[in-house]
Amino acid sequence: MIRVVFLWFLFLLSLLAVFKAPVYFLWLVSVMVTEYPWVFILVSLFVVLWGFGVKKYQWAGAIPGITALVLFCSPVVRAYGVAGNLKPDFEYVFGPGSTQAHNRALREPFRFLKMLAGIGDKSTPFKTFTYSPEYHLTLNYYPALTAGSRPCVVVVHGGSWSSGNSNQLPELNTHLTKAGYNVAAINYRLAPQYQNPAPVEDVNTAIIYLIKHSGELHVDTSNFVLLGRSAGGQVALLAAYTLHQRGLKAVISYYGPADMVWGYSVPASPLVMDSRKVMSDYLGGGYASVPHNYEASSPILAVNKQSVPTLLIHGENDVLVAYEHSRRLNNKLQQLGVKHFLLSLPWATHGCDYTINGPSGQLATYTVDRFLNYVTR
Repeated sequence: MIRVVFLWFLFLLSLLAVFKAPVYFLWLVSVMVTEYPWVFILVSLFVVLWGFGVKKYQWAGAIPGITALVLFCSPVVRAYGVAGNLKPDFEYVFGPGSTQAHNRALREPFRFLKMLAGIGDKSTPFKTFTYSPEYHLTLNYYPALTAGSRPCVVVVHGGSWSSGNSNQLPELNTHLTKAGYNVAAINYRLAPQYQNPAPVEDVNTAIIYLIKHSGELHVDTSNFVLLGRSAGGQVALLAAYTLHQRGLKAVISYYGPADMVWGYSVPASPLVMDSRKVMSDYLGGGYASVPHNYEASSPILAVNKQSVPTLLIHGENDVLVAYEHSRRLNNKLQQLGVKHFLLSLPWATHGCDYTINGPSGQLATYTVDRFLNYVTR
């Protein structure tokens, strides 16, 4: 009987591989289900096979168990589906040969066995510098492992504009240093004490600092790329479209809000997050009271025909920042003729790159590698 209960529990968990999480704590679980599917596949397979040696309640557990096994496999199957189209789709936008890689291990967008490698390598040492003495803001600087003056990726952390820090998800930073990029992961002023455009101003200050110290840090000042996650994605996009820094070549947004006006009108489920309060804290009130702040903070309203190339990465099952944000910006970029690419991950939710070796992490990193190679060449 315990086996039957456990298999039904696995079945309920497996629903998070295909459906959006209805409450906050299940969103956290859904990240594990969709980005560590091999763990759940092995557990389900073991329990299902073990049950066939037990006659009592055999089919009562087998049916939900087999169903759970199939659903746990779905992120892997769909990841291979995305991977199969990723190369031609990317080359359609950025040209033939834009997906080539000299390193054999980086040639394939997704490999099942790579998921077993763990969360990722974060071994590259970094130094912390104060780039804004006035506000005591620091950045973690990861030097490229390639000699000479190298491009610099400026990473803007997530956290609903009110929390988070530059230590988030360092595995990608290490990966980028190995690929020949400097990385500057910055802290910025947080809401509700500070509001938009304070974080965008901080990005600008950080770039000015990196330019000033480019000699000692070996930064190629003609090659800056902004990369932001979640709230940091909004900051990165808005900074890229409004700062007009000469050396700013491109922007990458992982599941960032792109249309703040639309986002306020269609909030997230209150069982997951009070998104209207989050936005009000960042923008000084609700849309009715400060509509100009929502418009001024919307990357989709700031982008124009001269905007830098843009890479958008978003899971279609995102319950914190709706996939619609990236879809709407993608359409706007298409209308304006701006070079861009939207990596859609049908199974993925918010924070899908928590592990760089998960289905979403592998596909996102592959695309980021190719995009950076294109825009900084």
